[in-house]
Amino acid sequence: MDGTMGLRALLCVYLASLLVLQAMPTQGSPTGRPKVSKKRQTVDTAVDGVTIRSLKVNCKVTSRFAHYVITSQVVNSANEAKEVAFDVEIPKTAFISDFAITADGNAFIGDIKDKVSAWKQYRKAAISGENAGLVRASGRTMEQFTIHLTIGPRSKATFRLTYEEVLKRKLKQYDIVIKVKPKQLVHHFEVDCSLGASMMQIDVDIFEPQGISKLDAQASFLPKELESQLIKKSFSGKQGRVLFRPTVGQQQSCPTCSTSLLNGDFKVTYDVNRDQLCELLVANNHFAHFFAPQNLTNLNKNVVFVIDISTSMEGQKVKQTKEALLKILGDMRPGDYFDLVLFGSEVQSWRDSLVKATPANLRAAQDFVRRFFLAGATNLNGGLLRGIEILNQAHGSLPELSNHASVLIMLTDGEPTEGVTDRAQILKNVHNAIRGRFPLYNLGFGHNVDLNFLEIMSMENNGRAQRIYEDHDATQQLQGFYDQVASPLLVDVELLYPQDTVSALTQHRHKQYYEGSEIMVAGRIADHKLGSFKADVLARGEGQEFKATCLVDEEEMKKLLQERGHMLENHVERLWAYLTIQELLAKRMKLQGKEKAEVTAKALQMSLAYQFVTPLTSMTIRGMADEDGLEPVIDKPPEDSLPLEMLGNRKMFMLSTLQPSPTRSSSNIQQLPNQVTGVDTDPHFLIHVPQKEDTLCFNINEEPGVVLSLVQDPDTGFSVNGQLIGNKASSPGQQEGTYFGRLGIVNPATGFQLEVTPQNITLNPGSGGPVFSWRDQASLRQHKVVVTINRRRNLVVSVEDGGTFEVVLHRVWKGSSVHQDFLGFYVLDSHRMSARTHGLLGQFFHPFDYKVSDPHPGSDPTKTDATMVVKSHQLTVTRGLQKDYSKDPRHGAEVTCWFVHNNGAGLIDGVYTDYIVPDIF
Repeated sequence: MDGTMGLRALLCVYLASLLVLQAMPTQGSPTGRPKVSKKRQTVDTAVDGVTIRSLKVNCKVTSRFAHYVITSQVVNSANEAKEVAFDVEIPKTAFISDFAITADGNAFIGDIKDKVSAWKQYRKAAISGENAGLVRASGRTMEQFTIHLTIGPRSKATFRLTYEEVLKRKLKQYDIVIKVKPKQLVHHFEVDCSLGASMMQIDVDIFEPQGISKLDAQASFLPKELESQLIKKSFSGKQGRVLFRPTVGQQQSCPTCSTSLLNGDFKVTYDVNRDQLCELLVANNHFAHFFAPQNLTNLNKNVVFVIDISTSMEGQKVKQTKEALLKILGDMRPGDYFDLVLFGSEVQSWRDSLVKATPANLRAAQDFVRRFFLAGATNLNGGLLRGIEILNQAHGSLPELSNHASVLIMLTDGEPTEGVTDRAQILKNVHNAIRGRFPLYNLGFGHNVDLNFLEIMSMENNGRAQRIYEDHDATQQLQGFYDQVASPLLVDVELLYPQDTVSALTQHRHKQYYEGSEIMVAGRIADHKLGSFKADVLARGEGQEFKATCLVDEEEMKKLLQERGHMLENHVERLWAYLTIQELLAKRMKLQGKEKAEVTAKALQMSLAYQFVTPLTSMTIRGMADEDGLEPVIDKPPEDSLPLEMLGNRKMFMLSTLQPSPTRSSSNIQQLPNQVTGVDTDPHFLIHVPQKEDTLCFNINEEPGVVLSLVQDPDTGFSVNGQLIGNKASSPGQQEGTYFGRLGIVNPATGFQLEVTPQNITLNPGSGGPVFSWRDQASLRQHKVVVTINRRRNLVVSVEDGGTFEVVLHRVWKGSSVHQDFLGFYVLDSHRMSARTHGLLGQFFHPFDYKVSDPHPGSDPTKTDATMVVKSHQLTVTRGLQKDYSKDPRHGAEVTCWFVHNNGAGLIDGVYTDYIVPDIF
């Protein structure tokens, strides 16, 4: 995916979604249109008993990183099962990161895994001759996500699709295009693209630290008078908002119609302020650098157009190519130099050297374009080498042209069939001839070109490739591409950072920087190195060297973090991850053997760590299947996949009612056991003994910083460790308490690691995984582990064939005796853990026996002491009260227990110091 990452100068991003949610009648059921009232207000929105209760598109953009959530709920009010189709078109440049269906109280959540692990699913689909994939290529820039589902009578289903991408600036603006096509009236329809709205609407906003300079929105399906009434837009400073929320009546195509007029583009355009030379964002040990300087003088350019004139270009293709060339030549600047090279079976050039773009030369070149005709096969190698030779000769013989920005643009509609036809040799020839002096841009006309080959060639020579679609607007496509590279401002751009400060940099050297675009670089910052972090920019501009130093405004960053909080931290890191994955995927295209395997492994590891559906990963959804028993598969279709209309029919999936949901919502506290084993507060350990219908408890008194083993299963390697933090005494002489401030949960069998603190939840921290805050509501799945974050309350970790555990968040509140946020840890289910499981909690997962006798008043007359015999030890224990916060993190529930003194001595195996470990992982 073409990505770019941060805050920059001129932005133009294309992002589109096509929404289609349609009720479909079950076979044999009536298909007639329902009766509708003549009043708009009372129109029936149901189709065959199915109503789209809500359809929402929520856009969250933070510094060019776009996070989209499309949510829709359908209700089947009929007394029989009905079929619905949920269709969404998303940009090819986006990565799907989550998909869930909630029905009948069960949540069916996608599980992202590598494609090798999903091979059985693909093999079954291939053998059956069907396509189980939910995503297919659609049009020029989109992919269509579709699932057909049967839902039960008198029931409802909610679909939620999440995808993300980095917005790329083109021609001085970002475009957000949402193609809306619900196919029936929606009871509640909402499109929200907020640019930095208040925290009350954080799920629907865009936040640009540079400030928003312009914002507009249109809907192609609305009359102008309605558009101004229904689309609410505003922006101020860093924040802006666009809201479109039509009523049922406003969706109707006419006052008495049951059909919808929502069928077209909803388009938002915006740009950001360019007051500063460059912008640096730093958060959570990651940075994003946005570079788009203003007020620079355009460089003159040397451009050679290399055009395929083989006979396959006949008809509209050559006509449209000529039209585009004539327009482009008419737009050349007086200081530019140019030439034209044509290749069929033979290679010819117009002047065989660069000439200045004088009016006379331009007229002569336009006459040449009008008169050339098609001939022969496709000598692509010869045409490219001639164009390269013309530019190289100009650099050597005309010193004044060496300061220009040189560009080579090649257009072809087929494969090499004349001269050198071996692709590897062509790549080698072109690379050796250019030698990094200038970029090569390849345009592939139509679907018969090997775009992969053209992309590799362009990437090896500092350019990029683009497909030109055979359509009525091919002339505009060609001209639109040229417009993006027509105004070079800088060449040989390098963005440099202190070597001992940063790592894992994305592309930071660019051959040319063009007006209206933006350069983004992202990377990691080493611990405690922020003070020495800076960016030096070196480049060559018109008549002079360009130098600039960019520094982090730490005070401004503090303000931004206060305004945007965890979302800024999370999005900066995911920007880096997105760009890095995109670059690795591009790099692997041109590698072979061991090098390709290493790059592929790195891209796969990051795709899994950040939960992106990329060409290396797939998402499967357990708990539903089609008539052949195939589970749905979400993957990324290749660029050269068949058009949508040439593929087979979609499969119909049915939710399983015979097995429990793979991930029931953990936010429903009624699902928690009545009594649990766990550890909380200072730290008090609660051991529930179901055979005795009783609870034992003990404390561990240790210093802050000590890490304790809570659960350790030697058969699987699964472990939970917790680190203590201190609570500063509120008055002199008072003892400092300790609480759990950091938990590490590890499942080595699946490469899963989770670090939990009162501030953040980090998946796979050792490999730079995603970071969530307690303000998030999220469900994550990695292989056999599901993590559910319930906003500001708790998180639940469920391990397939293992246990289920809860982490409770305790926040400081007014009047609290504790002055520091901390965590509680509870075991909700452990019956599948091995018999050898150990740890301060784990050793009690399986039945053990004890006897309590001789209850009598203790040293504290308000409490009862007794004698306990357990594990061959005779102990004095005290009846007391502790609190279980698993259901109510604020107030807790009192639990009566037998308290074992002296750090659990006699109850726990060994002594408590045996459970001290070096680190949480």
